Amino acid sequence: MFRLSQSQLKIIEECPRKFQHSYLELLATTASPEHQEKLAWGSRFHLLMQQRELGLPIASITQQDPEIGRCVAAFINTAPELFAASEHNDQIFRQAEHPRTLIFQEYLFTVIYDLLIAEPNAAKILDWKTYPRPQKSKWIAESWQTRLYLYVLVETSDYSPEQVSMTYWFVQLRGEEPPQKLTFSYNQTEHDRTKQDLTHLLHQLSDWRQRYTEGTEFLPQVEISANLCDSCQFATRCNRRQETTASSPNFATETSANWLPNLAIIDEISI
Repeated sequence: MFRLSQSQLKIIEECPRKFQHSYLELLATTASPEHQEKLAWGSRFHLLMQQRELGLPIASITQQDPEIGRCVAAFINTAPELFAASEHNDQIFRQAEHPRTLIFQEYLFTVIYDLLIAEPNAAKILDWKTYPRPQKSKWIAESWQTRLYLYVLVETSDYSPEQVSMTYWFVQLRGEEPPQKLTFSYNQTEHDRTKQDLTHLLHQLSDWRQRYTEGTEFLPQVEISANLCDSCQFATRCNRRQETTASSPNFATETSANWLPNLAIIDEISI
């Protein structure tokens, strides 16, 4: 059974050829030092939030990393109702780094909720983001993380779509601005649309994988007009480096302008 995540769905949808290089051929890629540092910071923040949820002390860690300490304190002050100590309630399930799996067709999906709060008649998925909130919430609403996380929770529980929601918290401080949030509700129409889109996308993937296994052809490439190739680590391998330069002289500017939508769907951090 082939395992898939929300970030892999994004790649399949944008450029099946990149999925081929990354997950069928298992070609290694390297991240820039700046990107590696951002990932490390995000991992530390997620670990702190999990430790706090478990009731473990975090003061020694926040003292060693004042920036993270400041972000955690600001987050708690902004959303005290989320972290306020409450009396024991057997009817409320609450867990940090909560994993769930779903088998869909011949694929196994795994999601990890940074925090899941499940009450008798409602369930909330919470996710910590360590990059600035995008100006257009639609970028995140339409991301595979939002769609898959909500879909999996409904499919693996007794909740109806209308009883679940997902909230992103953008926790890394920018000046004096407090942490911000985006909350997305759910409904049966969106649930059915996600199922339909997943079915179509996975049928395509199964067909492409079969053809690739038979050695008849490569997976399709993204269109040049999408302006994604020049920032891709496989551009040279796909013979797209010169094509993108020639077809889009202002490509660097265009790619920079489209960076935030890509940030909005960075894969979950597993700790």
